Amino acid sequence: MRGARRRLCSALLVAYGLFSLYAAYTVFLRPRRPPASRPPHRDRRGPRGIDHASLGNEEWNPWEADEKSEQVAAQQRYENVLKLIRNARARVEQTRLRVHIWGKAAIDFRVIGNSRVFNLNIRSYENVKSDSGTAIVEVKVWQCFITGPSVVPGYFSVEAENVVLVLNGREKAKVAYATQWLHYAQALVQARRIQRVAVLLLGNERCNNEWIQPYLKRHGGFVNLLFVTYDYALVNEEDIFQWPLGVATYRNFPVVEPSWSMLHDPRSYLCNFLGTVYKNSSRETLMEILKQDGLDKLCWIAAREQWQPQETNESFKNYQDALLQSDLTLCPVGINTECYRIYEACSYGSLPVIEDVMTPGDCGNSSVYHSAPLQLLKTMGAPFIFIKNWKELPAVLEKEKKMSLQEKIQRRKKLIEWYQNFKAWMRQKFINTLENSFLPTDKG
Repeated sequence: MRGARRRLCSALLVAYGLFSLYAAYTVFLRPRRPPASRPPHRDRRGPRGIDHASLGNEEWNPWEADEKSEQVAAQQRYENVLKLIRNARARVEQTRLRVHIWGKAAIDFRVIGNSRVFNLNIRSYENVKSDSGTAIVEVKVWQCFITGPSVVPGYFSVEAENVVLVLNGREKAKVAYATQWLHYAQALVQARRIQRVAVLLLGNERCNNEWIQPYLKRHGGFVNLLFVTYDYALVNEEDIFQWPLGVATYRNFPVVEPSWSMLHDPRSYLCNFLGTVYKNSSRETLMEILKQDGLDKLCWIAAREQWQPQETNESFKNYQDALLQSDLTLCPVGINTECYRIYEACSYGSLPVIEDVMTPGDCGNSSVYHSAPLQLLKTMGAPFIFIKNWKELPAVLEKEKKMSLQEKIQRRKKLIEWYQNFKAWMRQKFINTLENSFLPTDKG
């Protein structure tokens, strides 16, 4: 019984296919026949001087020439459409950029979007938490983000000609691991399994990144592009680009969606600072100034003496609540001026107050970095409060007391809008840079 049904279905499908082919032939290819006869009252005479009887038994069709012209035109249009389709498919195949991103460092890709805005298809190994989404980012760019502790050289499939390696260069142990990935990528390039490589580097906080230079093409290596965090002096906007630090993904900082209450509700504190106070640092000066005139009672302050890489559930919730309930977030320098706190405060509409001084090391030591530190953020017009010394803070807080709720609401909207535009700009710059470097140039 089942076999009979299958044969009947097959026969119906074959008949439907034959009918479709016949219909297509009838519409586009088969010559049209003139009508066999016309009723007397519809009879139309041709041009004067033509004797219809002299045509013998042949039927005369006064529209035959027009019908043939229309048939030729229809056939030509059909062929033109097919040609356009073939050309379009060929162009798509030639220009589609397939990129794999191999993530081996805690760099915030949400700076350029999450699954809702950037559509990264993230493959996570060993239950690593990550966003998920579709694979198509734009017409020309297809990206797959592969991450997790099980992603090690040689133990996953290589399915794209172009690769972005996300590496950690913060310290010697991280650099040693990063070089293993670079050697693996170099072997794949030599074996022609991949063609082009870019590196997104979580750089050293003092910008000691010399180890990466021999791998760059400009120095005889194989890496086409380098995106690097902090104010690295060798950024040239040609093959080396600065990358924003973003939020602390290693602490699972969430994707924050602005809400009505976040924008409009009054906040309980003028400012906040929850962090480590290092000995003989400007953070000690900050604590002393906050204690003057009882300013610390107007702000959410929770200082600790030792840095903790991982937060407890309670301390992490307190930190998020402090950002949400404070109009300002104080951002003193650490090893580097740029810190996760800046971007995390932007997520909650709490305006960063940044200690705008250069930290020791090799960051920003170039004529290009006349606006360093935080060259990238300043170039994009970040609406932050920059101060050179924490002695300026009391005046900032005094001005803050006099601001109306409506003024603060407008400031929050401006900050969050800027942050969203900043991420969109970084996203597009990232895509454009990959396209310009990885896609073949059309010289035709």
